[in-house]
Amino acid sequence: MAKKQTDSRLEKCPTGIRGFDEISDGGLPKGRPTLICGNAGCGKTILAMEFLLRGAIQFQEPGVFISFEEPPKDLALNFSSMGYDLNDLIARKLIAMDHIYIERSEIEETGEYDLEGLFIRLAYAIDSIKAKRIVLDTVESLFSGLTNVGILRAELRRLFAWFKDRGITAVITGESGEKTLTRYGLEEYVADCVILLDFRVREQISTRRLRIIKYRGSSHGADEYPFLIEKTGISILPVTSLGLEHTVSNERISSGIPRLDSMLAGKGFYRGSTILISGTAGTGKTSFANKFVESACRRGERCLYLAFEESADQIMRNMKSIGTDLAPWVKKGKLKFHASRPSLYGLEMHLVTIHNLIAAFKPQIIIVDPVSNLTAVGSSIEVKSVLTRLFDYLKASHVTTLLTDLVHFGNNLETTNEEISSLIDTWILLRNIEINGERNRGLFILKSRGMPHSNQIREVVLSDRGIDLVDVYLGSGGVLTGSARAAQEAKEKAEARDYQSEADRRMRQQEQKRKILEAKIAALHAEFDMESEEIRIMATEEKKKRNGLTAERDEMTRLRKADSKTDLPRDGRKRKMK
Repeated sequence: MAKKQTDSRLEKCPTGIRGFDEISDGGLPKGRPTLICGNAGCGKTILAMEFLLRGAIQFQEPGVFISFEEPPKDLALNFSSMGYDLNDLIARKLIAMDHIYIERSEIEETGEYDLEGLFIRLAYAIDSIKAKRIVLDTVESLFSGLTNVGILRAELRRLFAWFKDRGITAVITGESGEKTLTRYGLEEYVADCVILLDFRVREQISTRRLRIIKYRGSSHGADEYPFLIEKTGISILPVTSLGLEHTVSNERISSGIPRLDSMLAGKGFYRGSTILISGTAGTGKTSFANKFVESACRRGERCLYLAFEESADQIMRNMKSIGTDLAPWVKKGKLKFHASRPSLYGLEMHLVTIHNLIAAFKPQIIIVDPVSNLTAVGSSIEVKSVLTRLFDYLKASHVTTLLTDLVHFGNNLETTNEEISSLIDTWILLRNIEINGERNRGLFILKSRGMPHSNQIREVVLSDRGIDLVDVYLGSGGVLTGSARAAQEAKEKAEARDYQSEADRRMRQQEQKRKILEAKIAALHAEFDMESEEIRIMATEEKKKRNGLTAERDEMTRLRKADSKTDLPRDGRKRKMK
């Protein structure tokens, strides 16, 4: 059963055009006609020709391009600027081109007229290279050359049926009408797939957009998708082309500021995360970004710096004031600057330019400074759409992104003009703290997903030694920074010195008491030892005295011939004389 369902699906013809096959769920309907309509300059011919060229080069499907306006020589010159050699493809029989100049006299037959002559030329071109794809550009030329619209419509239906019978995937381009998609209502009968291109200018910024109006038998993206015509062709980068299935890294990388790393669980940012540093003017956002760049370059990583406000030389000069020299990293190829005004081109061109820079430079770190400048060329919704696509692409590539965002004074500092706070993994807020007639910088971390982080405010001190984050003090008037903090630190240091001095004095007194006590104890020990020696001597003398008396008594007893205690038996009776 599953096999039958797979076979019953509409077969697709991939275009190879960047982003289009994703929003069309695989490409154009194979073996069926597709209408591409739009106003002048919207890119109809380029889209149709790229469909042919990529089909021949990438999918080995030869194609025929029938032009009713421009001769093949002009088309070959036009597309050579996009890197395609049409003459070489024609020589290799991958592409066939024919220019048909419509004149009633050329195609009219006796009585009525039809497109039989056109059929013959098309059949010859298709058979000459065994084509699988064909483009008719633009079909309005047939209507302008012939007057009987009814017969022409019938002939075109016959032509498209003929394409279907031969299994040829056809693309027909047409100009937009006032109340219809095409000038002559072609969508009424070329309706298997209808694509509308639009070229609009708003506030001096031009944007091209694509929308699939109809696609029989297939699901497709129905939104309006901005697209670009760049050096390599058409590029469509819809939001739907980027999912949320990217893997994440547990590796942590330093911010370049040790105290900030300690506030982020002691390890810094997650690799591949999106970091936002926002704040009012002059709070040090660019300085923090460049410290991050310097740290990454020291690790041997490649950094791409997108500057929308200052030139590369100006950034490098200014960063020397905080002890950061970026020039050596530029020379070593670790750091690449791309500086341009946001108004240089539209948001989509910025996005494609960034993609191309990433593909060429392959960075591990990207800096966007400041991202808030993009609102000059698009609404907050448009900027968020572009940044969403950019962030998803960078996360899928495990590229760490740091953005700076200028918040205007008086606005809520915990919001962004681009409405991208939900897309940010780590958000650091810098702000000016005014107290005692001074303005000093403060920092705190609004959020950092997936890690514990400090909730303390730190004062930011910029000097020629770099960036230092110091503890703020809470006094009776609130948070103390700048000279008030320095005065509080000096006061605390003086109090600490006084306390230490008093402690040292008491320690000396205690030591003196200890020595006096030890001396007294030593004297008592000596006195005790002396008395003990005297007692010992007295005991010895007494014992000698007793021994001497006993000996004298025994001697006198012996002289008197008297019994002595030693002559008595053990029972005390006198012994008998023998």
